[in-house]
Amino acid sequence: MAAIIEVRDLVKVFDKTIRAVDGVSFDVQEGEIFGFLGPNGAGKSTTINMLVTLLKPTSGSALVMGHDVMKEADVVRHIIGLVPQDLTVDDDLSGRENMMLQADLYNVPKKDAKERIDNLLGLVKLEDSADRMVKTYSGGMRKRLELAEGLIHRPKILFLDEPTLGLDIQTRTTMWEHIRDLKEKHDMTVFMTTHYLDEADSLCDRIGIIDHGKIMAMDSPATLKKSLGGDVIQMSIDGSVDFTSILGAVPNVIEAKREGSEYRVKVLKGEREMVQVLKAVSDGGGQVTNVSLQRPNLDQVFLEYTGKSLRDAEQMGSMDKGARMAQARQNRRRR
Repeated sequence: MAAIIEVRDLVKVFDKTIRAVDGVSFDVQEGEIFGFLGPNGAGKSTTINMLVTLLKPTSGSALVMGHDVMKEADVVRHIIGLVPQDLTVDDDLSGRENMMLQADLYNVPKKDAKERIDNLLGLVKLEDSADRMVKTYSGGMRKRLELAEGLIHRPKILFLDEPTLGLDIQTRTTMWEHIRDLKEKHDMTVFMTTHYLDEADSLCDRIGIIDHGKIMAMDSPATLKKSLGGDVIQMSIDGSVDFTSILGAVPNVIEAKREGSEYRVKVLKGEREMVQVLKAVSDGGGQVTNVSLQRPNLDQVFLEYTGKSLRDAEQMGSMDKGARMAQARQNRRRR
């Protein structure tokens, strides 16, 4: 497959000090669903905003279908679609009127716009609500309308920034179906960001794990999980004795790490090795107060490559909050 997006050493600095995107390089292949997985403030939205020409990069380069996002911004805007994280639909218009407004903005001929709008409202299952005011829509309906708006001009690439943020699980599942259909039935390239592990695992052909503006790993979800090389026994051990070397010497233990009283032991086969691991702690005079067996998953992958779980990273956003505030200030100045 050919690369439809090419990014090299892309950097975005806010207020001269906040490095929100820190030299990322990657390609997106034509026809794939590519995802950025990371906590709030990791640099996901900032990267998308540079690729869709809403933000100017500090340095580096980005090509979208061969067009430079800085030198050919107008061309890029006409070949992409964007569904932003924040809702932008007009509450005082109907769903159909919002769609018509979007069609006008993209210079879609009126004779084509009506048919496209009918088809797209059907795609996102809003045909029965098309003539209602958007202020009467649920959050999920508004998100689906945003998705339809992003498709009105038939873009080659669709950017989705946290497409299911704040939605209930049933509505999220419906959105996933729509996104899969875009690839399978319309051969569309999708670049999405998410901090939902199940979303990245379910939808994306490849994901880039991003944290503090840097890409830490990139591959298919299956390959990234396989890279962990085994199951993980997570345990708490009472006392001040360090059991790392003792656990590391147990047969078929790949690696043992300690953080305080918590130990993370990577093993080939969890059920088989569990007994020997617990016995080694007991023989060493330790007492296990809590133990669990974890199969390879994307949160374990995130932990492996960043040193913290995605859930922990969500709670450690002080620097990232500064980047978001700086971006908000810049956005206000641009308006």
